[in-house]
Amino acid sequence: MIVKIDDNSGFCFGVVYAIQMAEDELQENEQLFCLGDIVHNDIEVKRLTDKGLKIINHEDLQNLRDCTVLIRAHGEPPETYLTALQNNITLLDASCPVVLKLQNRVKTAYDKSPEAQSQIVIFGIPGHAEVNGLMGQTDKNAIIITTEVDLDKIDYHKPIILFSQTTKSTDKFYKIKQLIEERAAAVGNTSVSANDTICRQVSNREPQLKIFSTKHDVIIFVSGKKSSNGKVLYNVCKEVNARTYFVSSVDELIGEWFTNSESVGICGATSTPLWLMENIAENIREKHSLNSAI
Repeated sequence: MIVKIDDNSGFCFGVVYAIQMAEDELQENEQLFCLGDIVHNDIEVKRLTDKGLKIINHEDLQNLRDCTVLIRAHGEPPETYLTALQNNITLLDASCPVVLKLQNRVKTAYDKSPEAQSQIVIFGIPGHAEVNGLMGQTDKNAIIITTEVDLDKIDYHKPIILFSQTTKSTDKFYKIKQLIEERAAAVGNTSVSANDTICRQVSNREPQLKIFSTKHDVIIFVSGKKSSNGKVLYNVCKEVNARTYFVSSVDELIGEWFTNSESVGICGATSTPLWLMENIAENIREKHSLNSAI
């Protein structure tokens, strides 16, 4: 049985940058605080916490003084920087440049919104770290749209400015955009500005994964369960290959999945480390290859 790891899967550059900053700091110091999980992958988080990384939340941040805290790739709202200044906290800012650019665009649009009476709309997941950072650019006044049901939150008589969380599905974003434009047009409103702010390193993986998934009998998609990007890309694989299975660790592999299969493809989210995919591939070769002949 052939087991192949997708060449395009693994950490995006934003996650690589954040993890490298953490590892560099931990080489110099035995302890480093990180505001939230550095990446949505529990196994990779454990690898780093074993080296001295300590995961904290925003409540913990309020009580810290005179220390160093890493801001992960998802970015943070303005109040985080204010807290750090007040508490003499040194920030290692690993915010992804794509996210920082989006934050700036959202803030610029929001600052102009009172005069134009426009609404800032974000296609994303409430409570997601990146979305929290974007909401912070609007004093938490933006409207979050996750599903079509949420479209009722918008006043279609007023101008609308739409942005997207960087890790959302491109197809779903354009579907939401179309529905908003249709509803606005129905009341005579043509002032809808839609900004495709999805990271191209993420969106380009969708067509690549569709091709990869058709080349193998079985697809093992590796991702942390908290990863928004992981859920999106898993569904991309599942749509073209029904024998696609989601796992977060080697322990979740099931031998029956590989029955009557000659090839297995291993792929993952932008938060999935290559070493984890390699471990899973090796495990399949050693323990499950016999099932393929059954």
